Amino acid sequence: MYAIIEDSGTQIKVAPGDVLDLDLRKGSEAGESITFDRVLMIGDEASDAPATIGTPYVSGATVTGEVVDQVKGEKIDVIKFKRRKGYRVKQGHRQKYLRVKINEIKS
Repeated sequence: MYAIIEDSGTQIKVAPGDVLDLDLRKGSEAGESITFDRVLMIGDEASDAPATIGTPYVSGATVTGEVVDQVKGEKIDVIKFKRRKGYRVKQGHRQKYLRVKINEIKS
């Protein structure tokens, strides 16, 4: 079974047991349960039944997961440069993510 959920404006295909990195939310700590109620589609590859597609969301469907940890992504270098002007600026950035393990999909 799999589902397509919407989180922070992105669509993500998830299945039970998947571990994903999502945008950081305040107040989310390791071990907490998190519920996604914006389910766009639910399908099952094993059965011949057609997938359930929402308009825009599947009513009554939820995906639950457990917060594993807060992690940082890879470092990104932001470089600004203007030729012949002596202008150079280098900045670094590391995005913080929330690592979530998907436990269950309810339709």
